[in-house]
Amino acid sequence: MSKPPVRSPQHPIGETQTSLAPALYVVATPIGNLRDITLRALDVLSTADRILAEDTRQTGKLLDAYDISARLTAYHDHNAAARIPQVLGWLTEGQSVALVSDAGTPLVSDPGFKLVRAAVAAGIDVIPLPGASAPLAALVKSGLPSGRFLFAGFLPPKPAARTKALRELADIRATLILFETGPRIKACLTDIAATLGERDLVLTRELTKRYEEARHGTASELLQSVTDDPPRGEIVLLIGPPDGNAEWDEARVTTALRGAIPEHGVKRASAAIAEQSGWAKRDVYALALTLK
Repeated sequence: MSKPPVRSPQHPIGETQTSLAPALYVVATPIGNLRDITLRALDVLSTADRILAEDTRQTGKLLDAYDISARLTAYHDHNAAARIPQVLGWLTEGQSVALVSDAGTPLVSDPGFKLVRAAVAAGIDVIPLPGASAPLAALVKSGLPSGRFLFAGFLPPKPAARTKALRELADIRATLILFETGPRIKACLTDIAATLGERDLVLTRELTKRYEEARHGTASELLQSVTDDPPRGEIVLLIGPPDGNAEWDEARVTTALRGAIPEHGVKRASAAIAEQSGWAKRDVYALALTLK
């Protein structure tokens, strides 16, 4: 069965073609609501010689919703090393290959960058198709400053490594955007309170879906919120930029200690907050003992 004519991804609506030029097409897909797919993405997905998918079953649901038949090939962290030379071979032979992730824009917290880097090094054209992105959707919804922002992905799961990562981010004068999971959000917020202090935070989840929500507050306020009502699913957590005039007074040190002691204990929490605040370790430890 012949493929239907489609609009060229390089030309405006009205110009059609029956095949795509050989290239690697990086295609954004919906993060929840299937109607967030773009017309151009549908054109490419219905016409590409092959589609590389993180999870072929997940991508299959999207293709079924739009009655698209396509040759799906798995491409993920576990097979990237072996798959990349094969994909480069297809591209060199003149095939068109579309790369998608399970949701959102490829290369954002997925192995797509390895393939794109290899394609660029091989002189193969890489064509991005913009669309849905969870970090940008969350930033728009949050109401936090958007003039400068930094996407930092997932923080390390272990407390010591997570605290170290947060310290590296502490002085960046921009809104920070993180991915997190429901089971780890309490520990994450605890370390944020201890390391970054009481900044403006927004926790978003279920973006573009029926139960989309955003919770606003400081780290300690959100910690109480997730304790009372644990969020499920994938979370985008946004942290407002540091207040250049904020000082570590006793109230701020006390708030940070209250958030950190249950997770790290008095000694470790005191040492971490002393380093961040500039207070003497003995003074922070003495204050921590009164709280305990």
